[in-house]
Amino acid sequence: MVVNTILSVMAYDYPTEKLCVYLSDDGGSELMLYALLEASRFSKYWLPFCKKFKIEPRSPGAYFSTDFKPFNIDPVMAKEWLTIKELYEDMKKRIDNATKLGQVPEEARKEHKVFQEWDLVSSRRDHPTILHILTDGRDPKAVDIEGQILPTLVYLAREKRPQYHHNFKAGALNALLRVSSRISNGQVLLTVDCDMYSNNSGSLRDALCFLMDEEKGQRIAFVQFPQGFDNITKNDVYSGSLRVIMEVELPATDANGGPLYIGTGCFHRRDILCGNKYKKDYQNDWWMDNDKRVKESAKVLVDNCRTLASCSYEENTEWGKEVLSLSPYTLNCPHTLWLIVMYILQTHSGDVDMQMGLMYGCPVEDVITGLSIQCRGWRSVYYNPERKAFLGLAPTTLLQALIQHKRWSEGDLQIFLSKYCPLVYGHGKIPLKLQISYSVYLLWAPNCLATLYYVVVPSLCIHRGLSLFPQVSSPWVLPFLYVIAAKYAYSLGELLWIGGTFKEWWNDQRMWLYKRITSYLFGFTETILKLLGFAKSGFIVTSKVADEDVSLRYEKEVMEFGAPSPMFDILATLSMVNLFSFFGALKMVFMDSQHGVLDQMALQMLLCGLVVVINLPVYGGLFFRKDNGRMPSAITYQAVIIAILAHTGAFLY
Repeated sequence: MVVNTILSVMAYDYPTEKLCVYLSDDGGSELMLYALLEASRFSKYWLPFCKKFKIEPRSPGAYFSTDFKPFNIDPVMAKEWLTIKELYEDMKKRIDNATKLGQVPEEARKEHKVFQEWDLVSSRRDHPTILHILTDGRDPKAVDIEGQILPTLVYLAREKRPQYHHNFKAGALNALLRVSSRISNGQVLLTVDCDMYSNNSGSLRDALCFLMDEEKGQRIAFVQFPQGFDNITKNDVYSGSLRVIMEVELPATDANGGPLYIGTGCFHRRDILCGNKYKKDYQNDWWMDNDKRVKESAKVLVDNCRTLASCSYEENTEWGKEVLSLSPYTLNCPHTLWLIVMYILQTHSGDVDMQMGLMYGCPVEDVITGLSIQCRGWRSVYYNPERKAFLGLAPTTLLQALIQHKRWSEGDLQIFLSKYCPLVYGHGKIPLKLQISYSVYLLWAPNCLATLYYVVVPSLCIHRGLSLFPQVSSPWVLPFLYVIAAKYAYSLGELLWIGGTFKEWWNDQRMWLYKRITSYLFGFTETILKLLGFAKSGFIVTSKVADEDVSLRYEKEVMEFGAPSPMFDILATLSMVNLFSFFGALKMVFMDSQHGVLDQMALQMLLCGLVVVINLPVYGGLFFRKDNGRMPSAITYQAVIIAILAHTGAFLY
């Protein structure tokens, strides 16, 4: 996956001598470096092939998985296509074999002395800086099979020591900012997650059109492309495409001052990311020589750069300045990767007011960094080309999706409750409408409270005969009916307008509920407990790897409940509470002939019935499915017992 991402950005439609690619391996894996070495060899064949035939996408894995076959179109291309595909499969096989064995092949160790550095690695959390330039674009011998210069390719595993807090993704990117400033010092840089390959080789030129615009470009700090996914099912069973956010909401923020920085697929100006404030007389001379780009040999350069990625370098500096008071948080995944791509435009970066980089202390460091940039007077641009710029992997299980949203909602709420609340920190710095745009996302977590009320209280009140809404025969029911009809009609029309399906909309409504009663509830609770000093939140990296049977169920759009989780405890229990209430209401109406109940509690019954229908996949997982994706038996028994006790208590009360 990582190799395909690397190769896709190395193959951008841009002069290769001005292109540098940096990989941050926060897991410090020698297998990752071995895979990168294999990618650098394969790039000598892949890049000329891409540019000669102008292929898209330029991720070899994605390209060879398409239905395109050139055999009946171009004999010359067909011959090269077969050769390149064979080389790719050979590379993939070598990487897979090394991964299965858990060690780098002996011949690679003998050829590259850099692997000896792992002899000093005691663990992934305790090791020195490992920096290696695999391809040096300044070296005249670093060329492809057609004699063209290859992009510079750099591997970095920054130093880790148990006594130092390493600030996770933000710390990794800040280390790359410093190291890259010494090696290439490109003025424009792209940050992209390791699973998000480039799907459009012209994205860099698109971004530069905004940044170099003669009228408005001087004020643009970053160009944000949408997140796209190439593993979304036909009807997006887990609502992982974020379609409405990416295609409706974020484009609309362009009118409010610019979109949020969402952490990947974003082109930044280096000096602004490092802390420059906007000034009306700001001018950027793109054509000056990059006089800061050093001329040392690769070995000397690497030795000089190690300190920049050391644990102690940031002490008493402005890097990641003004950490949120809600820190620290604990990393629950030991092996995470981030990719940063530097584009050298043969210019110097200019002096900066202070060295800040990405900000620390928040699970959503991208959002708070983007907000800080905009509050310094800069604006951003959102660009969604017809051909998606980046495609990645969406979560393939329900638990992965819920955990991802838990982390997002928790981090967003931390920002809102800190001094960086956009309504306070952004007052007088960014437009009010942009402050509100931020707040919509930062207040995801508190949405759990209202949603839990509507899912729990109305259903339990049915047994007591307590009506919480106006009678159907009363004119006061009209506002409620209007809100219900308008809300669902608008959301359905919105999704259909941007190319969705009715079933996709229904899946989105289901995930709307699931996220609010699980992800947002846990995010809200942990944030409040943390503020009170009773808990530490977790920075959990969403897994993008699934077993074969899990993948098959995902492709068939069968929801996955197989892993035990407190989130599934809540889903199962609330679904059973509403199921008992709904059947109890039907019994009162049809068996006990209490027809007045229907007039009094029609809206409650409608709400309860809607929750039951939404939870049909949960009931299947609890009682009917036999595969490994069913609910664990312990959760089933627990949900039934708690639901019975809840209804008994409500009835007795």
